[in-house]
Amino acid sequence: MVNRILIRIKVVQIVYSYLVNKDKSIDTSEKELFFSLEKAYELYHRLLLLMIELTDAQNKRIENARFKYTATAADKNPDTRLINNRFIAQLRENKMLKEYVDRQSVSWVNEPDFIRILLDRLLASDLYKTYLTSEEDSYAVDQDFWKKAFKHIIVENEDLSEILEAQSLYWNDDLETISTFVLKTIKRFDQSKGAEQELLPMFKDDEDAEFAKMLFRKTLMNVDVNKALIDQHTKNWEIDRVAFMDIVIMLVAIAEIKSFPTIPVKVTLNEYIEIAKAYSTIKSGHFINGILDAIASQLKKDGSLVGKV
Repeated sequence: MVNRILIRIKVVQIVYSYLVNKDKSIDTSEKELFFSLEKAYELYHRLLLLMIELTDAQNKRIENARFKYTATAADKNPDTRLINNRFIAQLRENKMLKEYVDRQSVSWVNEPDFIRILLDRLLASDLYKTYLTSEEDSYAVDQDFWKKAFKHIIVENEDLSEILEAQSLYWNDDLETISTFVLKTIKRFDQSKGAEQELLPMFKDDEDAEFAKMLFRKTLMNVDVNKALIDQHTKNWEIDRVAFMDIVIMLVAIAEIKSFPTIPVKVTLNEYIEIAKAYSTIKSGHFINGILDAIASQLKKDGSLVGKV
């Protein structure tokens, strides 16, 4: 689940923190890097759990209305399609989710107001009304409802971003990326697999975990050499006006093209240009593109470029 795009972003962030604070060892910062990746994996499970929490909140609301003194006919005979959703029933019983949630004590119990407001928005949506009036009543319809609800109602909710940022500083920028993995998981669910349905692993394979460690260490071990390369190619710029985040992004990018022979150089450069656009200044993407292109050309001439050309 933690792919190389997310790994690169996290490495840039932790390298930035390391170079700015200068009060941590490389080992300590490396532990922080992997902790931030573990928190991203926690967010994945937390967002899956959120759909169950919304269903439970609706069930509780229905039960409270059914037994209140002034219960109406609608209260006594509510539409139970949402609380009987087959996809949620399968997700609730998922062994991997239950084990992770129990082990890490993941819960939305401290956010009752957020759950209530989000449920209100879900129930008021056209998507929900269409779901209730659908003539087809099947697992596929139930699954499709939550796929759309997650994408268009849950993820787009501004309160969710604020809640997550308050819960963990590591989640400030993770929602957009992790939500794509949640959507992928919803689509992958197969009713026939029941509770044994597999969730996404933290890393696709050992290579990705090693990529994170090696990229981080190669960056910090070669800061001086690679910073000299950057200085050489930015001599026509006032270096004190170059955003420090741009320098950090280039340091990580250079470390990657000098250390990973199986990754095409163009892929590496494109990834860091996108990171610059998202995490630095408006002009950073264009600026970094030009500098990294020139540095890659020089490294190729010098024979120190190991990435695929």
